[in-house]
Amino acid sequence: MEQLIEEFINYVQFEKGLSQNTVLAYRRDLLQYISFLKSINKTVNNVSAEDITEFLWRLKENNLKTNSLYRKSSCITQFHKFLLSEGITENNPVEFLVKPKLQRKLPQVLTVEEVERLLNFVPKRRFNDIRNKTMIEVLYATGMRISELVNLKYDQVDLSNKFIRVVGKGEKERIVLLNNKSVQALKEWFKIRQQKFGNKNLGEFNQYIFLSKLGRPISRIDFWEQLKNYVKQAGITKNVSPHTLRHSFATHMLKYGADLRVVQELLGHSDISTTQIYTQVDRQHLKELHKKYHPRG
Repeated sequence: MEQLIEEFINYVQFEKGLSQNTVLAYRRDLLQYISFLKSINKTVNNVSAEDITEFLWRLKENNLKTNSLYRKSSCITQFHKFLLSEGITENNPVEFLVKPKLQRKLPQVLTVEEVERLLNFVPKRRFNDIRNKTMIEVLYATGMRISELVNLKYDQVDLSNKFIRVVGKGEKERIVLLNNKSVQALKEWFKIRQQKFGNKNLGEFNQYIFLSKLGRPISRIDFWEQLKNYVKQAGITKNVSPHTLRHSFATHMLKYGADLRVVQELLGHSDISTTQIYTQVDRQHLKELHKKYHPRG
């Protein structure tokens, strides 16, 4: 059975291109599932949909979060479909399996005015401030993930044509677009970076765009900590992370008329249902405004 799990893990990692975090979670999920099958004296050849439902129900009773429950259900479904496709078993217990409903919380977003306030607040005097403001501009302009941004290299950026070639989850590549302000911010940062490190041998780190004062790629945690300070000092009371800028990018793009499929492509979502949540964010915002300002709200 361990060999089957490894074959399946190789399949989802290399053929389906799932991220490393998802692959690790799937391995843990399957080990837990197989342990359950052993406890009820079942194998993949005779397990039923009712058995799988019982497994998921036990997890639910132990207060497993809905998203984790949904992932485990998806993992088990893909595992059994893999076994069928490989001719390892003829048993198909997931054919009529009802998946748990995925409850998605609406993401926290900034308003357009709050983004402007944040960007206008960040000073442009110190090395770190200029770098951080550029990073904020690029995150908001492109909708990139912070992990994609901190690993950004010079050969991925084309300022003349205003685009970045992003290497995202599962090593999938996509193109994101820059606006005039983010291009200008990058040009200014390149000058500052050159002045500080132009004559220094940074080795492999020289190819990274965003560096610390020590000439090392800035970490996600360091940027997050500095972003929180800017947010607080700008008088924004929301709980803001780098991912909030990605959420804000998507919500604002849809609010001002961008096509859902275009936003899906820019964000690198494999499933459009993931992108659709941002349409709900805008509707929720409209409801809140209506309730706040309508005389009979």
